[in-house]
Amino acid sequence: MAGSLTPTARHETAAGSRQSARTALHAAGVLARRLLLLAGLLAAVFAAVELLPGDAADATSARGESAADLARRRHLLGLDRPVAERFWDWMTGLPTGDLGTSARGEQVADLLARPCPNTLLLGGLALLLTLVASVALGCWAAARPGGPLDRAVSASATGILALPEFVVAVAFVLVFALWTGWLPAVTLTDSDGSPASWRMLVLPVLALAVPQIGWNTRIVRAALADEARAPHLDTAVLDGLPRHRILTHHLLPGALPTIAAGVATSTGMLLGGAVVVETIFNYPGIGTVLAGAVADRDSPVIAGVVAVTGAVITGVLLLADLVRTWASGGRT
Repeated sequence: MAGSLTPTARHETAAGSRQSARTALHAAGVLARRLLLLAGLLAAVFAAVELLPGDAADATSARGESAADLARRRHLLGLDRPVAERFWDWMTGLPTGDLGTSARGEQVADLLARPCPNTLLLGGLALLLTLVASVALGCWAAARPGGPLDRAVSASATGILALPEFVVAVAFVLVFALWTGWLPAVTLTDSDGSPASWRMLVLPVLALAVPQIGWNTRIVRAALADEARAPHLDTAVLDGLPRHRILTHHLLPGALPTIAAGVATSTGMLLGGAVVVETIFNYPGIGTVLAGAVADRDSPVIAGVVAVTGAVITGVLLLADLVRTWASGGRT
């Protein structure tokens, strides 16, 4: 079959193969840089915990424990070894899924196994809501550029994105839990550790998503405005295409790479904000585990949380890279 191809077809096939190879090489390079960044962040976690007053042996010791008992506990936890050596031992176990042992003798992987899916559920729902709401609001505003609706959406989005998650969470608790009683203010769990009712997810998801909706609405609106300046849009307007068709077939496809990058960036913000939101709503996620680990000066647990969230963020960013590459026709 290859011999029957015309010279032009062979040239196009070879060019496509070279482009695919460049795309794969680019993706591998991006992944390597992000993994190095994650490794540096994990090293910083170990160093930061080392600088805190006290150590895991002190933080988890029982009242009246003798100095000899504390010294023995430090030896068992490996705290008498240099922090670089402990970090290296922890990192070498990471590829096999071994996240180490906590200061209280639990396997970190087992400690995170129950709350991690709850946090991923909370963050995933908030991310989905962010995507749907921001695209809808951005398109709604772009449908009448410069009009009252466009100005109202842009001004509201600017005000919303300035609100931190804990402020939004407290306001929602006051309005929807204390004043109206429509939704619960705290999260109760079933026997498996998951939220007992979907109603207990509503306020935490909204508290996480609202600031990111403001941020991404501005990104969507700006991306659509940039795409509207493209020459082919004038042709579409002159051809008399309906406004909604211009939006869905011409504006949105061109703005998709920017929208994907904005939503992917929100993943880290959502997981970071989840720590605060989970504390406010007593949500059974990794935020509670992280707060306890910081109080215990427990480096393996803190690093385990960072590794898990970092892996999720890296995966979402890679997915956004693939979306941008696909939307741009294979150009990296």
